Amino acid sequence: MEQNLRKEDEGPGRFQILSLDGGGYKGIFAAAVLAAFEEDLGDVDIVRHFDLVAGTSTGGIIALALGAGIRPREVVEFYRQNGKQIFSHPRMRSLKRLFRSKYSAGPLRDAVREVFGDRTLGESRCRLIIPSFSLALDGVHIFKTPHADRLTRDWRIPMTDVALSTAAAPTFLPAHALEDLRLIDGGVWANNPTAIAIAEAISMCGANLDSIRVFSLGTTTTVAPRKRHLDRGGIFQWSIPSTDVILRGQSIGAHNLGVHLIGEANILRLDPPAPHGLLRLDRTSTTELVGLARGHSRICLPRFRTMFEDHEAPDYQAFFGPRKVTS
Repeated sequence: MEQNLRKEDEGPGRFQILSLDGGGYKGIFAAAVLAAFEEDLGDVDIVRHFDLVAGTSTGGIIALALGAGIRPREVVEFYRQNGKQIFSHPRMRSLKRLFRSKYSAGPLRDAVREVFGDRTLGESRCRLIIPSFSLALDGVHIFKTPHADRLTRDWRIPMTDVALSTAAAPTFLPAHALEDLRLIDGGVWANNPTAIAIAEAISMCGANLDSIRVFSLGTTTTVAPRKRHLDRGGIFQWSIPSTDVILRGQSIGAHNLGVHLIGEANILRLDPPAPHGLLRLDRTSTTELVGLARGHSRICLPRFRTMFEDHEAPDYQAFFGPRKVTS
């Protein structure tokens, strides 16, 4: 692998991206991987190795936490302490579920507000991009820190609102109202934000395509058997597996597009399989996931060190907001 790394990537112009998938409660896996890396590398601040952090849904919450200066081990504790409260009490178990979300947004709102307080996106210590989807505009919506002179508005938005917008998974949580927008989970179009992060690095951050490396971190995947009855189509057959197929398909597509753009040697993807039936978006064992994270991070660490450890991102300077650097 080391022999395949391009020589031009070794200079000061390298641009490194941390890309964090969606996955609901399973986000504890990604947080635990990052926490293990920090511990193994000598209690380093993992964000210092990345010039841009992209996160969708639960990955967006982790990205915001990193931007707020919250370390991965603290994010793991956030999931341990709040996951069951957020996902333990469906607000209805009757036919009303056909017309309302499974959970109220209240517990998630309270949890993220306690973490982020009144911090705004403009207070992030690193560049962030957080995908969502606007029902009002019927189009994609990406929250961005003010890391380019065109990005004049999002810096004022509270991190809590960004988190609730990117994590409002259809059927699980209601859309989040932000001013006149109705926003839902970015996972409906970018559950794996690798490709949009590469585009952002080039278009807004001035990175050269040949200089980009990406650490793409999933939340584990379950390869379910695709039974023959799906071939016939139909609402009944596809009502449950459709979401899984869509999320998996777009995630694989985003990864393959990234490989096509910057080369397989420049993307490290960690999204290991988990036993079928063990994990769900809103139901899982934190002990099992943290155990998986520690095991897979141990295997992944040597390649992570080779690809990413020797690069330290320059201090991020915002164009607008509290972190704007004035001469």
